[in-house]
Formats: sequence, C-alpha cells, structure tokens
Amino acid sequence: MFALLCSRQVVLLKGRRTQLGLFQQNAFFILKSFTSIGLFESNERQEEEKHSFTVSYLINSCGLSPKSAILASERMNFENPARPDSVLNLLKENGFTNTQISKLVRIHPLLLLSDPEKTLLPKIEFFRSVGVSSSALPVILSSNPMLLARSLEKQLIPCYDFLKSVVLVNDKVLKALKRSPRAFQYNVANNMAPNIALLRQLGVPQSTITFLVSNYPYEAFTTHTRFVEAVHQVMEMGFDPLKTVFVLAIQVLVKMRKPDLESKMEFYMRWGWSKDMALSAFKRYPNCMVLSEEKITKAMDFLMNKMGLPSANIARNPKVLFYSLEKRIMPRFSVIQILQAKGLVKNDLSSGSIILPSERCFVEKFLIKFQDDVPELLNVYQGKMDLIEVGSQSQNVCGAKKL
Repeated sequence: MFALLCSRQVVLLKGRRTQLGLFQQNAFFILKSFTSIGLFESNERQEEEKHSFTVSYLINSCGLSPKSAILASERMNFENPARPDSVLNLLKENGFTNTQISKLVRIHPLLLLSDPEKTLLPKIEFFRSVGVSSSALPVILSSNPMLLARSLEKQLIPCYDFLKSVVLVNDKVLKALKRSPRAFQYNVANNMAPNIALLRQLGVPQSTITFLVSNYPYEAFTTHTRFVEAVHQVMEMGFDPLKTVFVLAIQVLVKMRKPDLESKMEFYMRWGWSKDMALSAFKRYPNCMVLSEEKITKAMDFLMNKMGLPSANIARNPKVLFYSLEKRIMPRFSVIQILQAKGLVKNDLSSGSIILPSERCFVEKFLIKFQDDVPELLNVYQGKMDLIEVGSQSQNVCGAKKL
C-alpha cells in the first residue's frame, strides 16, 4: 500500500514537472515569437525608411515623377546618397542635362549604384575616343542607357571593331550608332557576322552592305534566322543582289512578316492598284510598304481626289507617298496648280517630277524660272498666300513660257 502511494506521488510529481516544463517551453517560444516579430517589424521599418529615402532622392535629385520614382525604387534601394551623388556629378561633368539624366535614370535606375570611375567613365571615354561628339554623347546614352551597363571589353569594343570592319569608314560607324544605339549591343558571333557573310556570299557589293549597316543597323543585325528568312523572300520575289533595292527590301521584310506585307498590298489595291502594280511599287521603293494606312490614305486622297492624278501614276512613283503631305506635297502642288492654270507648265506632269526633285531643283525649275510671270509664287509656296488670292491679283499672263 505504501509502495502504491509512493508511486502515485512520483507520477503526480512528474506530471507537475512536465507541466512546468511545457509552460517554460511555451513561454520560451512565445517570448521568441514576440522577439522575432519585433525584429521583423524593425527590419520592415528600416526597409520602408530606405525605400522612402530612395523615392525621395529619385524625385528631388533625379527629376523623376512620383510614379516613376516608386517604380524605379522597386528595382533598387539605398540609404546613403554618396554613390548616386557621384554618378550624377560624373554625368553632369560630361554634358548631361537634367532632362537627359532623368530619362537615363528612369530607364535604368541601377545605374545610380555603378562605380563612376571604374565602370562608367571608361565607357564614356571610349565613345569619345571613337569620335562621338560631346553634344551627341548624352543624347545617344540617355536614349539607350543599357550601353553603360554593357561590358566595355566583351561587348562595346568588339561591336565597334566589327562595325568598322564592315563599313570601313568611322563616320559610317557613328551613323549606325546614332540611328540605332542598340547596334553596340548586338551579338557579333551569332547575328552580326553571319548576316554580313550571307550578303557577301550572294554577291552584294561592299557599298550596298555599307548602306544597309549604316542606315538600317537594327534590321541588318536582327537574329540570323529572321534575316535568312527575309533574304529568301527577297530572292523569291526576283530582286537583284547587285542593286541597292535588294537590301532595302530585306530591311522591310525583317520588319514585316509575309502576311503583313500581303495585307498592306491589299490596302493599296483599295486605292485602285492591281496586285501586279502593288508588287511593282514594292520593287521600285520597298519602304512604301512600311507606311501607316493613315499616311497612305491622306496622301492618296490628296493626290487622286484633289489633284486628279491616276492611281497608276502614283504606283510608278511610290516614293512620293513617303514625303510629308503638309510640308512638301501640298506646297509644291499649289505652285504647280497656279502655273498650270496660267498655261506655264504642262498639265500631264507626273507626281514624281513634282515631289521627288530636291528643294533646290524644285525652286529653280518652278519658282525662280517663273517669278517674273507670277511674283506671288513664293508666298504661295511658303503658305503666306492661298490660290484664291493669287487668282484675284493676277488675271492675265503675258509672254508666258512653256516648259
């Protein structure tokens, strides 16, 4: 009996000890949880303060809008302005305006955390060393900040060297860079080199390759598979690799898939072109196919409905559609209308003979030549006088000359 009582006491004692242990253990975890929550809240406050500082810095020092600053701060945070300040100082010392800096930071905010002396300055000095002017450099880099994120030795210098080996003249390299800053980000081995090798294999002249690379670098160095596809299409359409129009067609088909090209040709057909006329227009001036439908509509409406030109006339000179309606086409046709009304020029002039000549040529042929007969021509051409005013001021023309 005594042994039974003793054993019960031992069990109760163990139970109390167990409960006490559980209480102590639970208390430890509760205390640890509160401590963790406290640390988490503390870290969260620190992150919020850091985030708030970053947003404030981007707004006040970099000129970003609050929305842009918040978006940029999601990609990086800092609480010490020393590094960003040194980056901004370097940019300002190298001619970047506040607007250009704002654009650069908005596109590539991590730039603020770069090492200005070891990372940024060598790239700026490289572009200057290859001939980029002090005024052009901020424009190029602010429009494509990722150039400053690329490796100088592994990317920028190899791209420059390859471009120089293709176009031969440094000015052409700079032209390609200005037209498409991304030219210095292309993959030399995978895209640039094989694309140029294909053109040379087809017998495309060096001058034509230089023209393509310097004027359309993005299209010239698109992915090799896309480039090959465009070349095959151009070959199937009967373009001659020896002519410049061959590479003009390639750069258009790099931008447009075959269904898009067919859709644009069908749009021209709504303006009276046959399928053969549309194809012929493409072969004459491939860029006519990359014009927007809005621009085509405005030009076609003016030339056909207001000036009475046949659709076929425009198809023979598709380049005329490329020019500005307000700045070039309408002023020139206003002059021609007056001259035709007075019997000074023929009525069957083609759209190409009116729109395609250079400014100097047009002025000499149609304004200077007839300035004594129609003194108001220059005012009409410059938009200072309309056709009604001319008609009211001059009824008869004496000694008129026919072209």
